[in-house]
Amino acid sequence: MSSRSESYSSGQEDVTGLTSLLKGWIYPNHYLGDFGDCTIFHLWALTPVIILFSPTLIVLGFIYLSILLLHIYKRKNNLKAHYLSKSWDHGRRAVTYLWDMYGIVWHGYEVCGMDKIPKGPGLVVLYHGAFPLDYFYFVSRLYLQTGRLCHSVVDYHFSKIPGIKLFYNVQGLTQDGRVQCVEILKKGYLLGVLPGGVREALFSDENYSLLWGNRTGFAHVAIDAKVPIIPVFTTNLREGYRTLGKIWPLKWLYERTRWPIVPIYGGFPVKFCTYVGDPIPYDPHITAEELAEKTKTAIKNLRDEHQRIPGSIPKALLERFNKHRKRD
Repeated sequence: MSSRSESYSSGQEDVTGLTSLLKGWIYPNHYLGDFGDCTIFHLWALTPVIILFSPTLIVLGFIYLSILLLHIYKRKNNLKAHYLSKSWDHGRRAVTYLWDMYGIVWHGYEVCGMDKIPKGPGLVVLYHGAFPLDYFYFVSRLYLQTGRLCHSVVDYHFSKIPGIKLFYNVQGLTQDGRVQCVEILKKGYLLGVLPGGVREALFSDENYSLLWGNRTGFAHVAIDAKVPIIPVFTTNLREGYRTLGKIWPLKWLYERTRWPIVPIYGGFPVKFCTYVGDPIPYDPHITAEELAEKTKTAIKNLRDEHQRIPGSIPKALLERFNKHRKRD
């Protein structure tokens, strides 16, 4: 009888100890006093900010991981410059594998129509999502499948990320003007451009409006280099990442300062699929304005054919499991 009583008491003590541990985990302020109350309050207050900016932090993390891989490769092989030479191919391939894996795991990334990309030089033109992650995925997949490096025209602010110079050079990024872009194409490279730029990234929405204004610079480049334009569109970009661009003070501030400070939120693991359209061949008899409009129409056609409008986050998530996707 006494042994049963002792066993019961021992079991009760174990349960009591476990309960105390759980209370300490769930209600830490009970043990930490005012310090615990203050800590929990600040954590709850910062939670919306963390959620709001987490996509930016994750993308920056992948950029810096890419930079780290390139620095390790550079040091191991004692490389100095000539960033576009074959000596950098293995390092470049390691970085593209990283971005391609990111796209596959998080967005089930696919490309349809890769065979439509011409063998020679060409200007790849895309819609600009809140985050141009699809572009990184696309040029990575292109490099892994074909070995072709696609140079990229990026925004001035991107070049100001601390420590990005090596990534910038090895991946063929540029912010140069029309003359330099024409030279890149004449050397036989592909060149990617997103004419909507920061404005389209921040202020377009789930209706996927193209905010190009009167921009025709890319068309002038294609005409001067005598190369085709390859229209490209990626589905569900705005369901993966969205912005607070509809808030009037933020748009007003951007128009006055050109500071891209509109918050981006999301990071939802929706399905991304990039569709490559039929190339628009070089035509010496067409004006830059006409070519720009023709390109815009081609991208709109890809959008209308493959993208649900307005976009839906729940339906875009379900597309990860539906192999026979159809637009409503």
